[in-house]
Amino acid sequence: MYEFIRRNGTVSKIDLLDHSGMTVSTLTRLVEELTAQGLILESGFGVSTGGRRPTLYEMNSTYAYVFGLEISRTMSRLVLVDLSLNKLEDCSWKMSSEMTPQRLTALIVEEARLMMNRHALDSSKILGMGIGAVGPLDRLSGVILEPLYFPAPGWRDVDICSLIGEPLGIPVLLDNGANTAILAESWMDRARSYRHLLYIHAGIGLRSAIVSEGKVIYGAVDMEGSVGQMIIQTDGIPYRNKSGNYGALESYASLYAIERAAQSAVKKGRSTFLTQLVSDPETIEFHHIREALEKNDPLAVEIVTEAATYFGIGLANLLNILHPEKVILGGPLIAGDKHFFRIATQVAVQKAYYYPTYQVVFSRGSLGEEALAIGAAVMVMGYLTS
Repeated sequence: MYEFIRRNGTVSKIDLLDHSGMTVSTLTRLVEELTAQGLILESGFGVSTGGRRPTLYEMNSTYAYVFGLEISRTMSRLVLVDLSLNKLEDCSWKMSSEMTPQRLTALIVEEARLMMNRHALDSSKILGMGIGAVGPLDRLSGVILEPLYFPAPGWRDVDICSLIGEPLGIPVLLDNGANTAILAESWMDRARSYRHLLYIHAGIGLRSAIVSEGKVIYGAVDMEGSVGQMIIQTDGIPYRNKSGNYGALESYASLYAIERAAQSAVKKGRSTFLTQLVSDPETIEFHHIREALEKNDPLAVEIVTEAATYFGIGLANLLNILHPEKVILGGPLIAGDKHFFRIATQVAVQKAYYYPTYQVVFSRGSLGEEALAIGAAVMVMGYLTS
């Protein structure tokens, strides 16, 4: 019953009777219990259909609060939200070469305490903290295993849930960031009832997640980043480390791939606005390329278009296998350039086998860069009713 109210906003007792199939007396008793505990609130009266106006109920958003945390390779972000996902505060940290697990967790714990103090919340009012992190990881034991390409050392076998949960005295749950992001976007889209959703996070690497019938689909192993190892050219360039595939999608469509292509082109003497931004081609980063794109620099447009085309080919492969109703694209690469999103989705549609019979909705999401952290909070809220 609580989950029904939480998902539908404001409902009447008639709605609850229809949904639950309970007798009036049983329903009344349970509603009174939920109200007495403060989980739900009476919110007025509905429209009369001939008799008394029905009482309306809604979730009590301030019954508890939840932290959501994103740990990614470029940025980590902490949010504090109420049960309606209204954000009270947020804080972010750049993942520099000094941001070891010990350094980051100390900052997170300190900031979480400050947020609680500023809003006069003790640990009894905190439902918990969810973490959406770069994998691979063991979500059941709460350990980040051996993620690649963190700027700082030490990100191997990190018991992240204990490092944060024990000093704060709150439960902490861990999952892959792509999974938490799709939970957030699925929650925001709950009124439309999409049955099958695909999420791809494009940044330094590529990460993916699937929701079917409202549930995240987990494979035999927890490897959200494997989508980046999809082979799109059998004689293609080698992956950036020996463990990856030759011709892997991530080698052509990621922040690393775009930066590498720009660096190589400038070294070869290509004329570009990028040379006005950096003196050493090795120092070209994606934010430089994005600035060049805003100037309509031909080289930047060429490089990003090529990466987006490869990304669209990989996306088409996923469409032809999974047939999602909606695809949500997120991450720094998507957020940083509308051109990339447009080209990639156009290519994907052109190469979707059953198009136009099979229609798919593409979205950059409704939560932007906060999707992973917000989704981590949604994950914790799910344990209220699971």
